[in-house]
Amino acid sequence: MAAILRCGVLDLALDRPRVMGILNVTADSFSDGGRFLAPERAIAHGLAMAADGADLVDVGGESTRPGAEPVALEVELARVMPVLAALVREGVAVSVDTMKPEVMRRAVDAGCAMVNDVNAFRAEGAVAAVAASGVGLCAMHMQGTPATMQSDPRYDDVVAEVREYLAARARALESAGVARDRIAIDPGFGFGKNFAHNAALIAGIPALAAAGYPVVAGLSRKRMIGEITGRPAAERVAGSVAAALLAVQNGASIVRVHDVRETVDALKVWIALTPDPSPRGRGEQSSPSPLGEGRGEGSSRS
Repeated sequence: MAAILRCGVLDLALDRPRVMGILNVTADSFSDGGRFLAPERAIAHGLAMAADGADLVDVGGESTRPGAEPVALEVELARVMPVLAALVREGVAVSVDTMKPEVMRRAVDAGCAMVNDVNAFRAEGAVAAVAASGVGLCAMHMQGTPATMQSDPRYDDVVAEVREYLAARARALESAGVARDRIAIDPGFGFGKNFAHNAALIAGIPALAAAGYPVVAGLSRKRMIGEITGRPAAERVAGSVAAALLAVQNGASIVRVHDVRETVDALKVWIALTPDPSPRGRGEQSSPSPLGEGRGEGSSRS
């Protein structure tokens, strides 16, 4: 049977690559800050992404670009909750992109399918806010904070260190009663990583995917795409699609993207013309092994 990521009432089959659409309800995200700050525009864009084939729409009200300062709880709730509630009413599977336990609780109560945390549920009360909810959980690696992460990121072995960090966070969630099939992991491209770190992590996706947790890859419009192509953020669609396909080929189960329609079309072609596009065909082990064995880049997830 195909692997399943359990996200509340949604069982997301991972027999093919899945697409998470990015919906920034922020004023200062690196790629589209301010564009969808008005709730009606954000809701319309979320519905459009779902119609274009997004399996999840990831709503975030706090930018995590390099240098970003924290947003007050009340501001984040005011940005996120009306959009989330409207999309849920329309039958859209919504992920909430937040580090704040109170936002997590409100989003779960409003019917979100996933909580996506760049801080990997390290904030006090975060694990408790989501453990019993049944929603899917995505834990991401970040070195430092958004305000500091790109000042001077350093690793001895970036793949091994990210792998062990994610192993520890997955264990913390499971120790709190979270079923393994609710957990996804994200290496955090551009979050305290330079170009070389990101390149190593792309090549290292198989080591993460082989652990048995679905890997989420967020490379869309990142600075590394700009460094390769010479394009500004708004013109990085082709480069972002190419990076998403490479991530999927290396074993990523979910790609987090701004450009849903283009990515969905590219994945359809890739699936149709690839002899075995299943996760096992991309190198996944037949049985999970413990993850602990064995996002400079200046762009963020926003």
